[in-house]
Amino acid sequence: MFLQAASFAVLAAISPSALLVMTLYLGSPTPRRTATAYVAGAVLMTIVTAVGALVLIRAVGLAQPSQHAPRYGLRLGIGILALATAAFVIKRKRPQNPQSNGGFMSRLVAAPTPRTAFLAGMVLFAPGATFLAAVQVIATAREGPAVTSITLLAIVFISLLIVLLPLVGYLAAPEATSRRLGAVNTWVRAYGKQLLVLALLVAGAALIIDGALGLL
Repeated sequence: MFLQAASFAVLAAISPSALLVMTLYLGSPTPRRTATAYVAGAVLMTIVTAVGALVLIRAVGLAQPSQHAPRYGLRLGIGILALATAAFVIKRKRPQNPQSNGGFMSRLVAAPTPRTAFLAGMVLFAPGATFLAAVQVIATAREGPAVTSITLLAIVFISLLIVLLPLVGYLAAPEATSRRLGAVNTWVRAYGKQLLVLALLVAGAALIIDGALGLL
């Protein structure tokens, strides 16, 4: 269970937009406060999503042997959602700068404050197909409360590494981390979209195959 859930969590951690926004906040007038608020928003949204999805899935009994077909139907549905998201990302124009898209996110990052950064963290870490896939693996496994809680916390941590690592690195070594993030962002701007699409395609294909085989 853990390896499968962790694999989906790693795919969920691939978020070029989240990394680019973190870089912007670390270059703001109050980088520590703003970036910490951003991570706090991401943590809150991720935990709420994880707990909410797990409770909902178990409340409808999908972890029970009698719910074999609905359980695999859920996996198939999440897989289709992942592929649909990949198609949307492919068609969407490449976001060269979160400040230049004229939308809600551009307003949140245009004049960085802890409050707007917190909101940005919640928006960017809203439920995605790959993270929901990780939660459903845990929710449909017949494990006790201790194992379930530990595994859930682990996938939350893994999925947040995209923002946790830059923040920890900046707090420990601001100048070195800023230089490295600059180099990483250059690569992300060039290949981030392709990487995100690949992650969604891998997750979607895995879930569709698993769901279809389970239903058959």
